[in-house]
Amino acid sequence: MEERDFFDEKTEQRNHTLTCPHCGQAAEYPVSWLVRRKKAQLPRNADDRDRARFAKAQNYMVRRDDMLGCKNVRCRKRFEITSLQSVAFMQ
Repeated sequence: MEERDFFDEKTEQRNHTLTCPHCGQAAEYPVSWLVRRKKAQLPRNADDRDRARFAKAQNYMVRRDDMLGCKNVRCRKRFEITSLQSVAFMQ
């Protein structure tokens, strides 16, 4: 089985305060995340190795956006998101 079979996937927008490296202005930016939540039950065609992997699986988020455009009207330059982790575990 693949790891995708253990999770339900959904995209979410979350707001984060980021600072533009060009103009230095901080603003709230919506960042797109792929949220993977562990399924309630293991799929039926699982073997012992899959059961062990499913027991260790955790909910997590993967950041989908790498670049954002500055909200400052005078700047409007694109910058790379470096202050946010690309993968974040959830509880």
